[in-house]
Amino acid sequence: MGNHTILGTDPPAAPRPAEIRHTRLTHPSSPKNQLHNDMTEQERIMQLREALHHHNHLYYVENQPAISDYEFDQMMRELQDLEAAHPEMADPNSPAVRVGSDLLSDFKQIPHKYPMLSLGNTYNREEVADFYRRVSEGLGGADFDICCELKFDGLSISLTYENGRLVRGVTRGDGVTGDDVTANIRTIRTIPLVLPDRQDIPQSFEIRGEVLMPWKSFETLNEERERKEEPLFANPRNAAAGTLKNRNSQVAAHRKLDAYLYYLLGEDIPRESHYQNLQTARSWGFKVSEATKLAHSLEEVYAFIDYWDTQRRNLPVATDGIVLKVDNIRQQEILGYTAKSPRWAIAYKFQAERACTPLREVTFQVGRTGIVTPVANMEPVLLSGTIVRRASLHNEDILRKFQLRPGDRVYVEKAGEIIPQIVGVDPHRAAPETTPPIGFPLTCPECGATLVRYEGEAARYCPNSSACRPQLKGRIEHFISRDAMNIECLGPETVDDYFERGLLPHQDAADLYLLTESDLLGTNGCREKMAQKIVESISRSRNVSFDRVLYALGIRFVGKVAAKSLAKHFRSMERLSHANHDELMCVEGIGTTIADSVVDFFSEPRHLDFVARLAAAGVQMSMPDEVKLSDKLSGKSIVISGTFHHHSREEYKALIEKHGGKNVSSISGKTSFVLAGEGMGPAKLAKAQSLGIPILQENDFLALLNE
Repeated sequence: MGNHTILGTDPPAAPRPAEIRHTRLTHPSSPKNQLHNDMTEQERIMQLREALHHHNHLYYVENQPAISDYEFDQMMRELQDLEAAHPEMADPNSPAVRVGSDLLSDFKQIPHKYPMLSLGNTYNREEVADFYRRVSEGLGGADFDICCELKFDGLSISLTYENGRLVRGVTRGDGVTGDDVTANIRTIRTIPLVLPDRQDIPQSFEIRGEVLMPWKSFETLNEERERKEEPLFANPRNAAAGTLKNRNSQVAAHRKLDAYLYYLLGEDIPRESHYQNLQTARSWGFKVSEATKLAHSLEEVYAFIDYWDTQRRNLPVATDGIVLKVDNIRQQEILGYTAKSPRWAIAYKFQAERACTPLREVTFQVGRTGIVTPVANMEPVLLSGTIVRRASLHNEDILRKFQLRPGDRVYVEKAGEIIPQIVGVDPHRAAPETTPPIGFPLTCPECGATLVRYEGEAARYCPNSSACRPQLKGRIEHFISRDAMNIECLGPETVDDYFERGLLPHQDAADLYLLTESDLLGTNGCREKMAQKIVESISRSRNVSFDRVLYALGIRFVGKVAAKSLAKHFRSMERLSHANHDELMCVEGIGTTIADSVVDFFSEPRHLDFVARLAAAGVQMSMPDEVKLSDKLSGKSIVISGTFHHHSREEYKALIEKHGGKNVSSISGKTSFVLAGEGMGPAKLAKAQSLGIPILQENDFLALLNE
């Protein structure tokens, strides 16, 4: 992966299984049934599994194959034949599962034991220095080291191992729950299914990392799709995400995903140093990037960033930055978390790669909220490993700023190395000034309505929300999306088809609940099976929680977080729909803009009709009754800090709410008391003492609840 003088120590050699070290395996060319005289077929299965796990690790992780591909394949075929003859020996972690299965399966939602939070981003040295300073202040000036790692551009994954065996692989999801993709994870050859028998491996632990698609696999996949005239993937991250979420694990096996692991979690992890834990995990057989360095100063952090800002282009996988983590686990606990991210880690984003290409034309797209977005259509150009043809210009002001003309040579970058955007025009290769600049339309390109621009906003809107087709379809696409009602097997093309066939008479999502299999049937059996799956998925969405239903309505400015806050406060659609501006403003996190938007939404008769038809269809319109244990903490605002013995922080937050209290993240004069565990942040302690805020230890708090 790079130069070890900057990366750290060489990885230890992979442990060789004892049986491989002392026993010569039957040669692959020997007859399959010719086993050692003292070995049963069941014993041979176990021996082959151990040998194949070992050779798989040497080939895919260590890049040091010890046998030929032919020999490996022969051993694999022998194992598959023996396992077929002995179904009682079935094992989900057999090397044979790496070829995948063509059986389709639905992904279960699995809650994370530890929330998978996102990282805050920095983009320059000054912001890195600010992070370093905040860490130093949070630790009261104590010495600390920073573990520097590459930020891989893939899909976050959580792997759980018990007794040395992989038991579960779960995507990040929303950070609280994710999809169980274990079947697809088992096809990734760089992820060990069974760990060596070692004393330092905990009985149960979690390891997190990134599943990604190497550039080579990505190019091969897009070449295959182009030959089949299938849509191409935009970048390796999208390809990896689509592959990991594919319900046919043979597809995942064929596309050759990779994985890098970067964080070890559990009750009994071996070291207090995050960096040392990574080295230990590598010795267990995990693929840990060698591009990892322990920095003892801010200057060493800068040196790591500077080195990889250029060298990352030589890597076999996509990266979009550097991750900086406080190395000591105890210090991580002291620094704690904000609502969205850890205070002890941050991501530094590389400056985007830039390319220059001719502009063909600008087209205008209408979104579900009526926003009209200008889109630049350009000559194809290679940028950060992918071909770019289109880039968003965002709004009228940006279009006017660049004064674009057809034929201009424009500079294109990828925001976050994913989303292309125009950042300038080459003045030496611009179109002739006699060519008029491209202006923003005054009417909707879809329905012809006169566009409006609200005071204080950069966007222009089509106000025809009741009849403008892209808005109608966009609201349905939002309604069925994963974070909303999660209606599977439906997408933009399907919604288009339903519109054309007149299956949605009201042209809104409530019409979906009236669809029957006969409405959707085609002329072949495949269509019949798909119709059945769609109707079943629509039916299941009736059980989606009220907060997600509220988000699915598509109320302007009401995202997932605001929807949860509103649902928790008002408890039902009936109460929310009658709430006035002042009542909405009382909800934590709800400001004037959201309050106005909610009032406007429920003042529209067609929106009330839409909600009424959803309710009639059986969609959840209220939160379940809360289980309240007591009012002992009623009216109290409580801050939690530190780590605890009897319960986790999340469990204590739930207890506070069940006893009538309110969780708050920062200490102020309104704080009733601080629930303090071990390693309470010194800054919080000092602030609580300066304000005279009581500090309760864990046992005192539990005694208070048990009085």
